[in-house]
Amino acid sequence: MEGDQGQLIGATAGAIHRAFEAYNAEFCVITQRARRRFEEREWQLGQRDAVERIELYDRRVVRCVAELVGLMGSRIADEETWGQVRTAFAALIGGCTDAEFYKTFFNSLTRKVFNTVGVIPGVEFLAPDLTPTLNGSAPPVLELRVEGPLHVVVDSMLEHFPSAAMLTDRAATARRIAAAIEEFVGRQHPEDPVRTIEMLHPVFYRATRAFFAGRLQGEHWVAPLILPFKNTDDGIVIDTVMTDDADVRSLFGFSRSYFHVDLPAVGAAIGFLRSIVPTKPIDELYTVVGRAKQGKTERYRRLYKHLTEASDRFVDAEGQKGMVMIVFTLPSYEVVFKVIRDRFEFPKTASRADVMERYQFVFQHDRVGRLVDAQEFRRLRFPTALFDKALFDELLTAAGQSCHVDGDDLIIDHCYIERRLRPLNLYLDEADAIAARRAVIDYGRAIRELAYSNVFPGDLLLKNFGVTRNGRIIFYDYDELCLVTDCEFRDLPQARFEEDEMRADPWFYVGPDDVFPEQFVNFLGLPADLRDVFLAHHADLLTADFWRDLKTRHAAEQWVEVVPYAQAATDPGQDRAG
Repeated sequence: MEGDQGQLIGATAGAIHRAFEAYNAEFCVITQRARRRFEEREWQLGQRDAVERIELYDRRVVRCVAELVGLMGSRIADEETWGQVRTAFAALIGGCTDAEFYKTFFNSLTRKVFNTVGVIPGVEFLAPDLTPTLNGSAPPVLELRVEGPLHVVVDSMLEHFPSAAMLTDRAATARRIAAAIEEFVGRQHPEDPVRTIEMLHPVFYRATRAFFAGRLQGEHWVAPLILPFKNTDDGIVIDTVMTDDADVRSLFGFSRSYFHVDLPAVGAAIGFLRSIVPTKPIDELYTVVGRAKQGKTERYRRLYKHLTEASDRFVDAEGQKGMVMIVFTLPSYEVVFKVIRDRFEFPKTASRADVMERYQFVFQHDRVGRLVDAQEFRRLRFPTALFDKALFDELLTAAGQSCHVDGDDLIIDHCYIERRLRPLNLYLDEADAIAARRAVIDYGRAIRELAYSNVFPGDLLLKNFGVTRNGRIIFYDYDELCLVTDCEFRDLPQARFEEDEMRADPWFYVGPDDVFPEQFVNFLGLPADLRDVFLAHHADLLTADFWRDLKTRHAAEQWVEVVPYAQAATDPGQDRAG
């Protein structure tokens, strides 16, 4: 019997190992298509690849669990057996690159098998076992010493850009990049010239751009160097040269869709990226390179480590209480937790399933830097002592479908965790005139760029938008979000009689999908001076023609460009080539 058990343990560990490697191989196959999508300008196919890759992990977990049920039989739910499988599996992956990925996959299986609440220490790999190996194998880096003319060094670097043969004028491209680097160094480090350029060999692809990513180094400084390329009718050209920390942080930010980058050792590359965006949390870097499940694991690990050291308690997040979500935070930590209410206040008409569907849509959609990446978590366990009493009572009474007490712990069966932002309405109340003006202009840009990506926020109230530390405006309330193509944008009918204008309710028919852009400004709640700023920059957003034109373009599958950096040579909103 012991021999049979040993065979079962080994077979199960081997099956899980093969299942993860099959998942990883398929992940890489999808990722590797990105170069062809860029070179052939297959933007729509690239978006489909992005969705396919996001869905891949859960599909592979479900498939593996089904295989294990057939293999393990009645012992599928035996904790002692799984503890032995974990030991055997750990031995199998001992020499594997990014071994924590294998462990996360293992935990995904056990959590599905046992419907785990919190953790089961004897079954799964615990948080210390999942610590990222950022300093393992060296990342694939091209290192160039700057000796002689900089444009010659840059030209040598461009030889290693995979699509170099398609550059319209490589020599001119090298001169443009070199001039931008020299301008940056002259302005920031005039007494300490650039000595080394290091570039990651794998190229980062997202939407219509290919990003060659690396860093500049002087004797006493390090700065990012990101080179975005676009594919035009005339060939591939450099779009800008990114050396600004804030711009690069935004490019790798939590409101961006995931890069497709073929990394042989992900942890090593994350270590390199941290050298150019050192304030960016590791979980967000894992997520933005497409390893969303590992990013989620790292966020969970960091959270629980923080809870062991924190002295504050969970409290309501700043801003107006939501009619759909209970939103709370730990003041000493940078995230918010969002739990769906059991019942929604009038006039909200969405169901719980509708809300979850919209969050899943955002997870898969191109977020164009204007939608928060909300990670879905299930069956979290927290000590009840960590909660403010009023918040604790509200979670139990208003979100009983998601929250219940187990002994001294509060179990949250379902929630979303996302980065905390300052609500725009509160920000405008406290900002100086210049900052408020910038925020209102970017608020309009956020609405515009979401529209370019076929997203209509639904509820444009200031409280549903947040402000990042860099002053960028991000939308985070998804319960009324929908596609532009699902809306009917109408001109506001002219009143026939004076009495019509005095009515509290519309005197004309309003269909369930009708939207009247002329009315938007009435709901923004901006003071007169900021309202004038909004109208000066974004008056076209208040016309049905703007939205109808975009709807037509989206329906025809025209790709509408949203350039992911401020200093782009092209304007957002142009047709994407192809």
